[in-house]
Amino acid sequence: MNWTKQVHDDRHGGPYDRGNADSYYHRPRVPHYFKGHTYQSEKVTEQDMTAEEIAAYNQGYDDNELFGDKKIW
Repeated sequence: MNWTKQVHDDRHGGPYDRGNADSYYHRPRVPHYFKGHTYQSEKVTEQDMTAEEIAAYNQGYDDNELFGDKKIW
């Protein structure tokens, strides 16, 4: 088999990180990210995201769903 791996910027607050966090905290899939620190900088919503940023968010969400790492309340 020929495996390829999509690589995304996984900085805290970035699209991949936010998708991963939303899955972890049982939140719905709503693509977004922050330009800087999470909740301390400008939030970018799906309507203003590029296709690559949306793909990174979804990959972060999907990776966490596959891994099964969920917050236990």
